[in-house]
Amino acid sequence: MNRRVLALSLIALLGLPGHAVADTLLVERAQEKPASAAPVRGQSAADVEAHFGAPQQKLEPRGGQKRQWPVIQRWVYPGFTVYFEKSRVIDVVLNKASAEEIGPKPPIR
Repeated sequence: MNRRVLALSLIALLGLPGHAVADTLLVERAQEKPASAAPVRGQSAADVEAHFGAPQQKLEPRGGQKRQWPVIQRWVYPGFTVYFEKSRVIDVVLNKASAEEIGPKPPIR
């Protein structure tokens, strides 16, 4: 009997709308974007600049203190931040669209 009451209680709790339902996840927005909306891994810095224009900001390079730590360049565009190693794209991170959106923190400046 206790298991049945517990199961019904859980079903009732899970069925109630919570604030998490209203949140916009950055992952969901990223999946909706067409593939051509951001640079791809391996693309050169020159290709990125030719296709997307000059970045809003070029952040100071990070890394390079040791031989095994490569220098990482970061370019900030309105919708995403591009990370380069040796002038090749290694990652692209979408920027938050609004303060309510759940996603990565902004890049360290």
